[in-house]
Amino acid sequence: MPTRIAPSRYSKVCCAVRDIIIFIIVFGSLPFIFKRPAIGVMMFAWISLMNPHRLTYGAAYDFPFALLLSGCTLISMLMSKDPKSLPSNRVLVALIIFFSWTTITSFFALEPDLAWKEWSRVFKTFFMVLVTLAVIRTELDIKQLTMVITASLAFYGLKGGLFTIGSGGHYRVQGPEGTYITDNNCMALAMVQITPLIWYHAMQEKRKWFKLGFQALTALTLVSAMGSYSRGALLATGAMLGFLWLKSRNKVATGMVLLALAPAVLMLMPDQWMGRMQSIDNYQEDGSAMGRINAWTFAYNVAKSHLLGGGYIVFTFKQFQLYAPNPQDFHVAHSIYFQVLGEHGFIGLGLFLLFMVLAWRSGSRILAATKDKAELKWARDLAAMCQVSLIGYAVGGAFLSMAYYDLYYYIVAIMLLLEKWLALQPKEAPPPPVRQVRTRPRPPLKPAPSR
Repeated sequence: MPTRIAPSRYSKVCCAVRDIIIFIIVFGSLPFIFKRPAIGVMMFAWISLMNPHRLTYGAAYDFPFALLLSGCTLISMLMSKDPKSLPSNRVLVALIIFFSWTTITSFFALEPDLAWKEWSRVFKTFFMVLVTLAVIRTELDIKQLTMVITASLAFYGLKGGLFTIGSGGHYRVQGPEGTYITDNNCMALAMVQITPLIWYHAMQEKRKWFKLGFQALTALTLVSAMGSYSRGALLATGAMLGFLWLKSRNKVATGMVLLALAPAVLMLMPDQWMGRMQSIDNYQEDGSAMGRINAWTFAYNVAKSHLLGGGYIVFTFKQFQLYAPNPQDFHVAHSIYFQVLGEHGFIGLGLFLLFMVLAWRSGSRILAATKDKAELKWARDLAAMCQVSLIGYAVGGAFLSMAYYDLYYYIVAIMLLLEKWLALQPKEAPPPPVRQVRTRPRPPLKPAPSR
């Protein structure tokens, strides 16, 4: 983890102001959280995804905001009389089974101390996702949660995009310290995942300048992803943009924007960026790429030797001495798939993939249920962009250790909430059947008697 750089006197003043602002926002939200638990889950999502306290150097940096917000949200749930229920969905069942399996593997972990510490962190993520699914019910709540999730990471898209343009692309974009997205590669994946949700807001916006603003934010977020110098992000961006075009309602307009956007983003990057991207073809000569292959082989060897896998955080130097082809070339998993394989075995990987497939099908069901319904166009667009985000995660995650990243599970949660909300809507009554009245044929008229 990078060392924290001591701030200058001016920076200390700025950071002190940031501390005060964050404390005011969080503690100022508590009365509203006790009134409505939905506000609590939105505040928790903001703290969890954006990590604004990690942008400070004062008391806010290590303050347990997540614990405070989760505790207040649970109390609010118990006090609230609003209906609360989890969606009846196979995706949710798969998630619960997957986490239950990871709990079993933790009892037999090769690095038990590290495993239970990671289990605790993952449990908090999954538990708050369940709380979110239970308390979010209305259309407004779903839209507000989506906006909070989008804004939490679009902030870094805006910041990273402007930094890349201002520096000429000569420096890597990284996230705040002590978070999931500290590493430049992880930051890039987050930018790829959030881009479709930014585009969703552009699709919904009717005001010209706001629409242009969201489109510009989309472009800056892509620039931020490229500015990370992540080769995996380049592949994920290509796949994500292809599906974004496929899932868009107006393919002609979207295609024109993307065709103009992609070359413009690439033209901003310097020659050193181009050289790094071209090294994808020469992975045999790339020490980083060969290190990943060594780590992937390690994961396979662990899963082959242990039915339950090695448990959370099995990718350690100690275990590499036993299972890696090259024991001295130690790397983390660098793949969500091999990460789960090494930590939870073939069964765990199967459950992880099952959850991903069922999540995609959930989005497809929403698209089918909202087809040709103008009043549900927003739900259809949101489900489509969530699917695009899943594609970015599935492709980019093949090169990163982010199997338990919050954003992925929140995006799946949005689709489950859409299904839950659609199920609560009154069904349209079918038109009454046309009643056919049988009439007897009229007898022929008798000719009038002649006089």
